[in-house]
Order: sequence, then C-alpha cells, then structure tokens
Amino acid sequence: MEMKLKASEILEKEFKTGLRGYNQEEVDMFLDDIIQDYEAFEKQISQLQLENKQLKEELTEVPKRVQQAPQTGATNFDILKRLSHLEKHVFGSKLYE
Repeated sequence: MEMKLKASEILEKEFKTGLRGYNQEEVDMFLDDIIQDYEAFEKQISQLQLENKQLKEELTEVPKRVQQAPQTGATNFDILKRLSHLEKHVFGSKLYE
C-alpha cells in the first residue's frame, strides 16, 4: 500500500485564503493532529514489516531444523516394549509372583 502523502508534505502544505476562508489556526491544529497520526502509522507499519520479515525467516528455518534433528525412530510404544523386556530379564519370574 503506497500512501499518497507524507507527514512532511502535510506540514508544508499551504492553502490559499479567501474572503470567507477557514480559521488558519484551526486548520493548522487539525493538520498537526493528522501529521502525528501519519508519523505513528508510518512507525507502526515499519515495525510490522520488520516483524513480518522476521517471522517469515523463522518459518523458513523450521523445516531445516526438523531435517537436522536426529531421528531416533523410537516411539513411546518401542520404549515401553524395551522396558518390559529389561524388567523381565532383570527380575525374571519374581516380577509376576
């Protein structure tokens, strides 16, 4: 999204005065409020763009980390099965008395 105006353009904008023109002080105060809003929006947009970039970078790193993680192949079932065999070997028939 391209903004049509920048805060500096609003600040530097001059209006012609007419016979029954607007109160210049009121217009200036209103434009000052608009400038503050524009500056806040520009800052927030920059922060959100940076955050968006960082999150996208993190997303591209996740598959790499998953691929690099050691694959043990052991599931909870495998671990319980091995534990059961170990108990039978160590305790023998005493386990089931």
